[in-house]
Amino acid sequence: MASSFSRSSGRPPRLHLFDLDGTLIHGSSAAVEISRQLGLDAEIRELELAFAAGGMTPPDFAGRACALWSELTEDHITAAFMGAPWLSGIREVWAEIRERGERSAVISLSPDFFVGRLLHRAPPSRSPELPHAPSTSPGDPAGALRTGARTGGTDDGGAEGGGVDATYGSRWPAVPFRRQPDPAGILSAEAKVRIADELCAEFGVSRNECVAYGDSMSDAALFAAVPVSVAVNADSHVRDLATAEYVGKDLREAYGLVRKSR
Repeated sequence: MASSFSRSSGRPPRLHLFDLDGTLIHGSSAAVEISRQLGLDAEIRELELAFAAGGMTPPDFAGRACALWSELTEDHITAAFMGAPWLSGIREVWAEIRERGERSAVISLSPDFFVGRLLHRAPPSRSPELPHAPSTSPGDPAGALRTGARTGGTDDGGAEGGGVDATYGSRWPAVPFRRQPDPAGILSAEAKVRIADELCAEFGVSRNECVAYGDSMSDAALFAAVPVSVAVNADSHVRDLATAEYVGKDLREAYGLVRKSR
């Protein structure tokens, strides 16, 4: 059953669709932050450069990353999430979206075990100038993993609460890995459009009420499919497609470009 929205403003409610890597996380990605915890910075950068150059598909990248992360634990994932260089103001933006009777979701090609944490909590607030947290030592059907819907709550430095209404990430096995990710469960740029349509059906809106926030080639198909999009610290793949562009480290400022369009 589709969810209902508050229509007190007299305007159609919006569905805000956020990318993760390079968008909510400034100048980095879930894969880089996870690899940093394992001391594999150089190895993952090599993979990311090859992927950006078109040298491998998303399933290829996932398979190579999984092999690198053979020692990955839940503690590493938590440290990567808490130490990532998140944009400032994420909690405040998501709270305002909810207060306006609108919805938000994160759709990312990154592993579901990282993306799904944003359903339950907003990222920890920190000054963009602060360094990364130090690295730690190691101590289903195929398809995207939908980690559910949730509203309400508060957040204090990454505590429970303040998350988005839905998250989608590539489906990965549980850690520690005993098998490779199923290629059918790894998302693509085109899958983001399909997932956006599923969310529209669930929340009772159309593509015309969608706003996309992204930074790279994986967001191009979604930017082309919705009427309003914000290129956040973006590359050339999406800058020309976007209706607005933001360069900086505060999501409130990027979101403000959308507010001005109403």
